[in-house]
Amino acid sequence: MLERIAHVALRIGTTLAQSGASVRVVHEGARLVTSGLGAEVLGMRSGYASFEITVAMGPLTTTRMMQIGPHGVNHRLDFAVRDLAVRASQGGMTPEEISAELLRLVQETPRHPPWLVAVATGLACAAFGRLLGADWPSFVPTLLAAGLGQRIRHALLAHHTNVFVVAGIVGYFAAALGCIGARLAGSSTVELAMMASTLLLVPGVPSTNAQTDIMDGYPTMGSARAITVIMIMVFAVTGVWLAEFLLRIHA
Repeated sequence: MLERIAHVALRIGTTLAQSGASVRVVHEGARLVTSGLGAEVLGMRSGYASFEITVAMGPLTTTRMMQIGPHGVNHRLDFAVRDLAVRASQGGMTPEEISAELLRLVQETPRHPPWLVAVATGLACAAFGRLLGADWPSFVPTLLAAGLGQRIRHALLAHHTNVFVVAGIVGYFAAALGCIGARLAGSSTVELAMMASTLLLVPGVPSTNAQTDIMDGYPTMGSARAITVIMIMVFAVTGVWLAEFLLRIHA
């Protein structure tokens, strides 16, 4: 029974981590499920690539670890799993029922269609460009460049391309398209259009989680997330610089 409890608690925790939850939320979700199944959590350890838990029932204890998959952001799934953990904490569910419900949530929690995400991303980047001082002629080119950049990112990640390489590739193409489009539109703020076209690469949720984890007393996970954020930005900036360099050569 302890093995089954530890396994389902790990699955809840890893799903939360992969959906963009902070370590505090991950641990609380696993603890709620464990207590609802009649066991006690003796300890938990969250790393960037793995989650470990020790549970006890009477004199018996067991420690198990599970690998964490790619980190992403999925607030719908995040909150759906949190609700499942709360329901499980109230009792009346078996480990198998919780696992089945978790699998259903992972498979059936709706996502916005990729085209809608691309359009929304383009609009957001173009709007930020205006806030940063870009002129109106660069608005549509920025929207199109950022939207196409989002579609490229979605396609690359679907093929399990390294997330840092994706940042570099998208940074290059979005910046190049934004620059070319802004020039053709007669914009006088081409460089701002280039920067605005790549704002989709700014990892906002991981940045916030890195700070939250460190402040909550989980410096190992927080530092790992912070380093990931820095690496993504380094590759994104490299892509922008390469686009700028090549376009200036052909100018």
